[in-house]
Amino acid sequence: MQISSLETERVRLTPLTLNNYHNLIDIAQEKDLIYYSPSDISSPEKLKNYVNVALDGYQRKATIPFIIFDKDKQQYAGSTRFGLINWKNKVLHIGWTWIGHEFQGTGLNLHMKFLMLQYAFERLAFEKVEFRIDERNQKSRKAVEKIGATLEGILRKDTIMNDGFRRSTCCYGILKEEWKTIRSEVFRAL
Repeated sequence: MQISSLETERVRLTPLTLNNYHNLIDIAQEKDLIYYSPSDISSPEKLKNYVNVALDGYQRKATIPFIIFDKDKQQYAGSTRFGLINWKNKVLHIGWTWIGHEFQGTGLNLHMKFLMLQYAFERLAFEKVEFRIDERNQKSRKAVEKIGATLEGILRKDTIMNDGFRRSTCCYGILKEEWKTIRSEVFRAL
């Protein structure tokens, strides 16, 4: 499975590798950047381990990790990935997304999600894209609702966080037959 960069005039998503992850070291150490994630990227060593886990998933065809480049600011902004890829059932997740505080609220995330949804539905011909979000993370929940994802249910206390808290996870989804409408209505301004 070989994937090249995905890009719009605003953002470029390039495969995340051990050769480019160092561009994210400073951003990864921003306070509370991934507060709602069970991952830990708070040191260069922990970030490298995070990348190695993503690359292991890539080798097993279960993930496709990206490094995010904001073309407006001409800076690396963070990381995202396709994960839990189920090739047989044509379902995957978009997640593990984090961007530096200065990139949040700038429209960058909308451009990223457009590229990823377009790739999943139009290039990979998948039937469904899912998002899993900590129930407490209102900002991320509103963001996926804004792009047309439907809340399908909540997995109660299913994930142990780094501080020992058991979070509940909101499961959102977009179906292939919903994509055409979402693409024309939600992403028309891009």
